[in-house]
Amino acid sequence: MRTRPGSSRSTVRASHGRTVRTAAAACTTAVALLLAGCGTGQDTPGGDRGSRTQDGGGEAAPEAAATSGARHLPGVGARYRARIPEAAGQAVVVHGEGRDSARSRVELWARGGERDGGDERDGRGGTGAWTLEKRWQGHNGKRGWTTDHHEGDKRTPVGVFTLTDAGGVDAAPAGTALPYLHSAAFTPPAHWADRTEHDFDHVVAIDYNRVPGTSPLDPTRPRGQEKGGFIWLHLDHGSGTSGCVSVPRRAMEYLLRTLDPDRRPVIVMGDRATLRD
Repeated sequence: MRTRPGSSRSTVRASHGRTVRTAAAACTTAVALLLAGCGTGQDTPGGDRGSRTQDGGGEAAPEAAATSGARHLPGVGARYRARIPEAAGQAVVVHGEGRDSARSRVELWARGGERDGGDERDGRGGTGAWTLEKRWQGHNGKRGWTTDHHEGDKRTPVGVFTLTDAGGVDAAPAGTALPYLHSAAFTPPAHWADRTEHDFDHVVAIDYNRVPGTSPLDPTRPRGQEKGGFIWLHLDHGSGTSGCVSVPRRAMEYLLRTLDPDRRPVIVMGDRATLRD
């Protein structure tokens, strides 16, 4: 049964030595944000209804691309490589199947640590070779991708964005390092489809048109309301989203345990053809 905002699930807990933010927004405001943001819970006819991966499956098959010792992230061309901060030591890379496809491959790459022999700088640095850590199947906007995202277009923005903040209806998994807001305010509205009930159990905010260092529910949109917002990594419900990137539960829990703010994580995302540009 779906828990409504304001219920007992709104308790905020500490996460293994890391400070967890407390929620200040009213539940009615949070619901409005969800409606205007990533999900609507309403699939349009013809939307991708691919393999259901929310319950933890979805591990993608290995490919021939290099998985260690890569100077550059495979499949990412010069234009988008140039946007990756030099200090970034972790990268979530989302390769969309096509400009109008809702299916994606999601990968986690890392560089600059002892494991790859790179220059560690302060011990967590962002230089050295890239190594593939994990790969999963996921979904993106039900209408595909765009380089000019607008609110309601049902497409995921292409680009390179930092990952600084997380949260969810459920408490943070043990070992979560990103600042995490545990609040029932993330609960999807009751009128959404049942399959979306757990979409926001855990989320990582993608820093598109938002202020890094704030709650994923913060409504501030520096580029204006019309450019959309509330683009998140969240749990997959087996079909395309309203603009977010969705991954299996097992993937989300792994990302929360692994993404380290000291390593300046970023997400590089787009359809394959555009990313290669």
